[in-house]
Amino acid sequence: MLTNSADNPGDVAAEHARTLGAQVGLVYRAALKGYAATLPEAAIEDLRADPRVAFLQPDTEVHAVGTEPVKTGERVPTGVRRIGAATTTTAHTAATVNVAVIDTGIDLTHPDLTAVDGVNCLTPGLPALDDNGHGTHVAGTIAARNNGSGVVGVTPGTRVVATKVLSATGIGLTSQVICGIDWATGTRTDNNPSNDITVANMSLGGSGTSDDNCGQDNRDAMHTAICNSTEAGITYVVAAGNDGANFADTTPAAYPEVLTVTAMSDSDGTPGGTGGAPSCRTSEKDDHHASFSNYAAQPRETAHAIAGPGVCVESTSMLGGYRTLSGTSMATPHVAGTVALCLTSGACAGSPKQVIDRVRNDAQQHHTDTHGASGFTGSPSIDGRYYGYLAWSGNY
Repeated sequence: MLTNSADNPGDVAAEHARTLGAQVGLVYRAALKGYAATLPEAAIEDLRADPRVAFLQPDTEVHAVGTEPVKTGERVPTGVRRIGAATTTTAHTAATVNVAVIDTGIDLTHPDLTAVDGVNCLTPGLPALDDNGHGTHVAGTIAARNNGSGVVGVTPGTRVVATKVLSATGIGLTSQVICGIDWATGTRTDNNPSNDITVANMSLGGSGTSDDNCGQDNRDAMHTAICNSTEAGITYVVAAGNDGANFADTTPAAYPEVLTVTAMSDSDGTPGGTGGAPSCRTSEKDDHHASFSNYAAQPRETAHAIAGPGVCVESTSMLGGYRTLSGTSMATPHVAGTVALCLTSGACAGSPKQVIDRVRNDAQQHHTDTHGASGFTGSPSIDGRYYGYLAWSGNY
């Protein structure tokens, strides 16, 4: 690297080539003044003595960030493969954003997770430990490590933050859910930038509707909290629900500010519907919308809906174990991980609404314009029920 006062870097490089035997390669003129070269050992001290030279730096290898080989001993779940997050041989690397799992907590010592304690809204002051298994399962689909054992998540090794709002029975109060939202939002303005929550997974829901006015008209405090949280920069990915009904009557799924995830069924990690019935739910069909999944019906709902694999999903569980579960709760973390990858890659930027629009648009483009046969029955709609396009992580 040359000093800012040095003359034309190309002229200096040419001079060093003539006088010191430097084999000049690249010359830099805009981001800095300098050049890259292979140097004789004897020339190094002479170069350092040149007043036009700021310093010498050894040339070292860098490696592509984005994917890495799947380590021997790993299982790549079919849903992770189906959305393009991994193949049988390669998986993504960790995202650079923190993902809050607003749920039953997380097994903070699970060897397959990079899990950190966030907040316990049931027993404030205690760690947000999972005593149900649901939150740990969600966390694993998002970010189970590629460490040579267990399963691989959508974005392996990403930090998942335990935000406990549900009890051992999987039940919580609205006030406790708001506590989790409030805590996550507070990370955006505290003095520790490393703990900022950027994506929040909410595989939970209750009865309610949206006034499309952030809860101001129907006095819905959870809606107000999510609106304020999205203003602070957090993208919320939430489950549509498992009643086989319109999610307009389920909150937070009905809120237009969130990305609402329906469930589809995949048994082999590939499109085409040739994989047979999923092993744990033989009543479902490969590459088909899940029979239990809630759906959208009106434009106000279809505008923020997307699909994810939610049938017979293998992921992490309590006490360092693994289990297979089904539900829109299992589809949601596939999409939360996709959002985290999109943000890390730079493909997603701007407000949470812009992030949601980008992820939905990429899903639609991949499953229509790029690979038209890669969707599923019910994508994006069937018989007036809108499930959305299947999320796609392969772009990021």
